[in-house]
Amino acid sequence: MKAASRRPVVIIGAGPVGVMAGLLLARHGVRSLLLERHRDIYPLPRAVVVDDEIRRILQSAGVHEEFAALARPAPGLRLLDAGRRVIAEFPRSMHGHHGFPQTSMFDQPELERLLRDALARRPECELWSGVEVVSVTQSVARDTDGPNDPTGPVRVTLRRDGSDEEEHLWADAVLGCDGAGSLTRDAIGAVWEDLHFEESWRVIDVRTSRPVRTWEGAEQICSPTRPATFMRVSEDRYRWEFRLADDQNLEGPDGWERLRELVAPWVDLPPDASPGNDFEVVRQAQYTFRARLADRWRSGRVFLLGDAAHLTPPFVGQGLCAGLRDAQNLTWKLARVLQRGAREGLLDTYERERKPHARHVIRVAVAVGWAMTGGQDRGAAFRRAVVGTACRIPGVTAAVGRDLSPALTAGPLVRRRPRLAGRMLAGTFCPQPWVRHDGRRVRLDDVLGESFAVLTAVPPTAQMTAVATALGAPTIRVDDLGDDGTLAGWLARGRADAVLLRPDRVVMDTVPAGTSDFTDTVAWAPLLHTARHTADARPA
Repeated sequence: MKAASRRPVVIIGAGPVGVMAGLLLARHGVRSLLLERHRDIYPLPRAVVVDDEIRRILQSAGVHEEFAALARPAPGLRLLDAGRRVIAEFPRSMHGHHGFPQTSMFDQPELERLLRDALARRPECELWSGVEVVSVTQSVARDTDGPNDPTGPVRVTLRRDGSDEEEHLWADAVLGCDGAGSLTRDAIGAVWEDLHFEESWRVIDVRTSRPVRTWEGAEQICSPTRPATFMRVSEDRYRWEFRLADDQNLEGPDGWERLRELVAPWVDLPPDASPGNDFEVVRQAQYTFRARLADRWRSGRVFLLGDAAHLTPPFVGQGLCAGLRDAQNLTWKLARVLQRGAREGLLDTYERERKPHARHVIRVAVAVGWAMTGGQDRGAAFRRAVVGTACRIPGVTAAVGRDLSPALTAGPLVRRRPRLAGRMLAGTFCPQPWVRHDGRRVRLDDVLGESFAVLTAVPPTAQMTAVATALGAPTIRVDDLGDDGTLAGWLARGRADAVLLRPDRVVMDTVPAGTSDFTDTVAWAPLLHTARHTADARPA
């Protein structure tokens, strides 16, 4: 057995969520080691869509320009009936709240490759491939200040390259990004909560030069007998997903003919055609779509992210998005604890903020799946009619789109006090317009940097300056940014003179219009280890 070594953070799993966590930690100066059992990235497509919030996270990781070169913006989602008549349409903007197209199609292997390339450029990150993690053990706490605060190091036992010899690593924190069959989830004693959706679907990825009858967005066919999903991924790449009966497999001598019949509404394949260069099946896979949520996401310094913490049916394209949001939410908090002595209680806010958000997204996905399949009883057609009628009410489809990423629930880092001006901004994201900086046109986050920031529409007060100094945050006047009025209008609608933005660009605190102070420094300052710097900051 080899001698154990010590690492700041060990990340188990080098899929897109694990690699993103490593990149974001590196942005905050935290070193990490990624352990991956496969020798290389999985070469076949899986996830195919992200939203504008995820594009913003890719920006923070420094890869948004590379991603833009391989992504295709899409106009949204349509629900169609069995005759392919539109029941409802959910349009998506080409310039969303976060400064990017609200829907982008892509090929997951291409995304993983550019993330891996970015990881290789960061000296703070190291990747070990061909490594099997055997166990994760949280050491007994010495001093605790809460139920989740055993702060001792975590031991990770592994084997390399098929060897039977075990090695040990000690880490200040372990991030379990190891998928639905997560060993890390078992290690912390977490179990699944079943959110009551489970269906078996066939996913078919195709490359073809044939003419395809397609809307540029995603299509969901709502049918109790043969629900389906269809989308164009790239110039010549398409994806179909079908819920098939057990006896409707696509293997064997009749499989090609069955596939030809399935795709007939979109593309014409002659009866004598066969798989080939003009219609290449890149992948066929049978998946069981499930809706599940781990009952706990943390034990001490061991955390669950991505599919290890939640499973989302794919009907609203939020599976990968949810995992990347996990990485964004956790990494800046972990960096604050490891590097600046913030309290362990700060890490409790990860599950407290992300779990209700993930539950909501799963429920939206299940609701769309329910609208697609609807069951086969007498009420199925009526229920689909109700969905169609509701979606024709002005504002409903826009609200559904917004609710894919609702405001974070109230907590120590998200304060919403009743009857207080500015409260509606707390827990929401700051918009990201184009601004002018040093004579250049750039996105807002490129000016804000990687830490906290104070954004104000009025001259900074003494308390604003004290808060900014304590957090090492820049104080920026919106009038000096030269945007199109987006930021000033956003603050005015939120009845706030200034906001304090977290590193993930969520509003943590506000200065209500007509006042001079942030409202809740007494709540968040101790968690961030800034109480001694904000003694003169008066809570409202």
